Amino acid sequence: MNTIQFLNQPWRTRLIRSGALAALGCLTLAQALAQSTPTPANPAPTYLGDIQPIFMGNCSRCHNQESRFIYNWLDYKTAYADRWEIKRRIWDSWRGSYYREAMPIANSPESLALTDEDRQTIRKWVERGAPRGMAPAPGAAKSKPEKIAAGRRLFTSICAACHQPTGQGLPNVFPPLAGSDFLNADKNRAISLVIHGRQGVVVVNGMKYSNSMPSFPLSDDNIANVLTFVYNSFGNAGLEVTPEEVAKLRAQPAETAVPVSATPAVKSDFE
Repeated sequence: MNTIQFLNQPWRTRLIRSGALAALGCLTLAQALAQSTPTPANPAPTYLGDIQPIFMGNCSRCHNQESRFIYNWLDYKTAYADRWEIKRRIWDSWRGSYYREAMPIANSPESLALTDEDRQTIRKWVERGAPRGMAPAPGAAKSKPEKIAAGRRLFTSICAACHQPTGQGLPNVFPPLAGSDFLNADKNRAISLVIHGRQGVVVVNGMKYSNSMPSFPLSDDNIANVLTFVYNSFGNAGLEVTPEEVAKLRAQPAETAVPVSATPAVKSDFE
């Protein structure tokens, strides 16, 4: 009876009001957390899944492991440490709100290839904590047509900025891949070049090129796919590259791998 009388008192109203306010506060906090935390439908971009491919395709000519005075953005730790400057130069300067020159340099092949969406992805990656993430699972491409399809996507996102979507390259700057005597003469040399990169002068279709090519952090499957695409495009020899061939050459030290200047024992019809 005492309990019933107590609950009939004004205290009951106060308790109900306090409970309602507490529930409202919890709901407000939950909504705030939901707004500030990326949802599965809108996850934060990750370095390995989203950012590194953009850097490989648009920044690697300068920002690579061979650079002496410029940060290597193909390395996660380096990119993470420099993340706010990356955001300022790629996003803020491009939007006119940062005094230093925008990157990539205006009107360069990389700048023309970098899309508004790419810039927004980089900005979101930095602002949401610059997570490393997980590398995409190796492609399941098995047949030659599957390799060509997967390689086309890689070529478009990584290689086309320099070698151009048509594979024609840029005269006196980036060598062509289309009908390339250098490429078609020796498949092992081409594989080694993608694995280890290249420095020094190379002669392609009778013209000299001296721009260096960095090595890209690509898996054996990815290298096999992109080279299979290139060999089966642009009037090239139609060869197929396997992950096993890439793994075999990757296991060799760079200095004993097939050198860029090596002359193949048997010349192809393209030479």
